[in-house]
Amino acid sequence: MRIILTGGGTGGHIIPLITVAQKIKEKVSDVEFVFIGPGGKMEKDLLGKAGIPVRGILVGKMRRYFSFWNFVDFFKIPIGFLQSLALLLWYMPDAVFSKGGYASFPVVLVSWIYRIPVLIHESDANPGMANSMMSKFANRVAISYSEAEKYFPAVQVVLTGNPVRSDIAEGNASKAREMFGLLESKKVIFVLGGSQGARNINNKILDILPDLLHKYQIIHQTGENNFEEVARKAGELGIKPGREGYHAITFYGEEIKDILAVSDLVISRAGANSLAEIAATKKPSIIIPLASAANNHQRMNAYYIAKTGACMVLEESNLGSHMLLSKIEEVMNDEALRMKMSQNIGVFYHPDAADKIAEGVIGMIDK
Repeated sequence: MRIILTGGGTGGHIIPLITVAQKIKEKVSDVEFVFIGPGGKMEKDLLGKAGIPVRGILVGKMRRYFSFWNFVDFFKIPIGFLQSLALLLWYMPDAVFSKGGYASFPVVLVSWIYRIPVLIHESDANPGMANSMMSKFANRVAISYSEAEKYFPAVQVVLTGNPVRSDIAEGNASKAREMFGLLESKKVIFVLGGSQGARNINNKILDILPDLLHKYQIIHQTGENNFEEVARKAGELGIKPGREGYHAITFYGEEIKDILAVSDLVISRAGANSLAEIAATKKPSIIIPLASAANNHQRMNAYYIAKTGACMVLEESNLGSHMLLSKIEEVMNDEALRMKMSQNIGVFYHPDAADKIAEGVIGMIDK
């Protein structure tokens, strides 16, 4: 059995692809995976560690707003389509699992031409333009939020939740304390910007960092491209990463489960994968949706969860340093509020998500 994986551009796409592939391997002994999509460093690193070969193609993003890159991507799209025609003809898989998004569009379209069955996973409460279009070429659509069900034909859709690492809820707080030299006597705040980091959140945290460090320890995931800038600005404040309770990291791998285990509060973007990991570990959170996210999907994700009292949402456009500090203090000083958030967000964790999607992919082949 051969299965093509497609998607990419962020860790929020690649990690679920790997998680589902691992679950399929548990069910089918003789199975081969190949990833077709953007062949960037992140894709090659993460998929390479999982033993999944990467075949890179050009991908063009379909934007609903004016951008110079629309002209560049206009030429990438047909090239990526031709590359997908050749690669899928060469591999001729039994099925395709797409994490969705513009990066998987040419692969899904060519799969439809070749009559290869496709399952798409939609991570967000409000589907993006690419997945809305690709659903017309897919056999099945898995969704993370019931809110998204109305956007797809009922015969296609099934609620699975968002697949996360199988061991995400099995973190060891002691390991994280040893890794970062954390004190048990001070609470820990984890600033999670997603695989690429969040520059605006980085800056707001730096603005209030001296105040935070009086009471808390901070683990700050900056994003690889932002790390040097964050370290420099922290240094200007007289704070050296790795000391005085402040720990900056570029990215995270397997240690994410231990970091979440030791955290008392998570400050995060509203990417579907980050929210799923927060839900899996039942952590109180302050969510700051990316204002420029396509189709406003991060804001929709955040408020869909927040309406149950499972998190606190701050709008990026109104994010002032004093407001952020006051909201952090509000959550950290109210144990009842943290407990309520912890209990309510657990509802959004679907531990069987990867299993359901794996069964869906295998079921298409069996037909």
